[in-house]
Amino acid sequence: MNLMTTINPVRYCKLCVMSSQRPRITFDSEGVCSACSYAYRKHNVIDWKLREKELRDLLDKYRRNDGSWDVVVPASGGKDSSFVAHQLKYKYNMNPLTVTWAPHVYTDIGWQNFQAMLHSGLDNISGQPNGIIHRKLTRLFFEKIGDPFQPFIFGQKSFPVKIAVKYNIPLIMYGENGEVEYGGDRKNENSPTHNLDDDVIKHYFSGISPEDLVAIGFDKKEINPYLFPPMDEIHKVGVQCHFFGYYKKWTPQENFYYAVKNCGFKPNPERSEGTYSKYASIDDKIDGFHYYLMFLKFGIGRATSDAAHEIRDGHITRDEGVALVRRYDGEFPKKHFKVFLDYINMTEENFWEVLEKFRAKHLWEKTGGIWRLKYQVTPHEEYIPNEEQPEQERICIAV
Repeated sequence: MNLMTTINPVRYCKLCVMSSQRPRITFDSEGVCSACSYAYRKHNVIDWKLREKELRDLLDKYRRNDGSWDVVVPASGGKDSSFVAHQLKYKYNMNPLTVTWAPHVYTDIGWQNFQAMLHSGLDNISGQPNGIIHRKLTRLFFEKIGDPFQPFIFGQKSFPVKIAVKYNIPLIMYGENGEVEYGGDRKNENSPTHNLDDDVIKHYFSGISPEDLVAIGFDKKEINPYLFPPMDEIHKVGVQCHFFGYYKKWTPQENFYYAVKNCGFKPNPERSEGTYSKYASIDDKIDGFHYYLMFLKFGIGRATSDAAHEIRDGHITRDEGVALVRRYDGEFPKKHFKVFLDYINMTEENFWEVLEKFRAKHLWEKTGGIWRLKYQVTPHEEYIPNEEQPEQERICIAV
C-alpha cells in the first residue's frame, strides 16, 4: 500500500496561491493553474441559464409523483450539502433523501448543523461503520499513506450508492466536482458526471480500492460498509452520479449564506486550525490531521485551498491570499490532538515518527532543529530563501 509519487518542480499559480505539488493539477504556458483556467470559464464563459435548463430537464426525467424519494444527496449537514438538498426540494420540487456517512468523531457544531439540516425539512439515512474496524483502518491509513481520512472517504463515496441501489433511486447529486473546482484531472470538466470505477479510485481513493484490504488480512464482511454494491446491481438501477456545481455556479461563500438563511447552519465560533475560515469542514475532530499531513506531503495546507478558491471567486486579492497562507498554512491541529491519539490508540512519540515518514524531502529543510519549507508562495511569484523571510512569516515546525 505504498504509493509512488512523482516529484514536480515547485511553482505557484500566477493568479491564485495554489502550488504545482497538488496532485493532478496542471499549469498552462502562462503559469496559470487548471483551477484558475476553469474559474475564468465559470465566471465569464459558461451559460448558466442553459446549464440550469439542463438541470431541470434532468430532474424532470427522474422526478417521482408517488411521494417516494427521487434523488440521493450525500450530505453531512455542512453548508454545501445543505444548500444542494434544500435547493432540490424547495426550488426544483424533488423529494431528496439525504445520506450521511458519519464523521469519525463529531464536533459539537457539526452535530448541531447535521440536526439543523434535518429540521429544515429533509429526510435522512445515516450510516456508521463498526467502530473497532473504523479505528483500525484509520490508524492503518495514517501509518501507510499518511491520510487518516481514507476509510471515511471510502464510506462517503460507497454508502450513498448502496442506499441508491437499495431504494431504487437512480440519481445521486453531489455538490462540486473537486477535481475541477480545486485543480486536478480535467477529464470531467465539461461533464456533469463521473464514473464509479476508475474516476473514484483515481481521484478520491488515492489509487487504492477498498477491496485491497482483503489482501492485507481484513475479512470481507469487516470491510463490507466501505465497498460499492456489485456493478451489475448499480447498472440494473441505472445509478448516475451528477455534480450540482456543473449546473449551478459553485460559490462556497454564497452556499454558506444560503445554508445559514434556509437550513439553520452555523459557523464555528472560532476559525479552524490551519486556516482563516470558520465554515468549511467543521464536523469532524479528525479533520485537521488530514490537512496537516497534506501540508507535510505537498507543502500546501488548508489555508491554501481556502484562499485559492476565494481568489478565483473574486472575494479576496492574490496578495491577501498570500498573506493568509503565510500566516495560517501548516498550523498544527492541537485542539483535538489527544482525541486523535486516543481514537487510533497511538502514543505521541509514535505519532511524530509516523509524521516524519511523509515529510516531502524536496520541499523541506531542517536548520537549527526546525523544519522549514524551502519554497513559499509570495506576492510576486518569486521564491525567497527562508533566511530572508520575516520571522513571523516563516512556517516552522519543531519536532
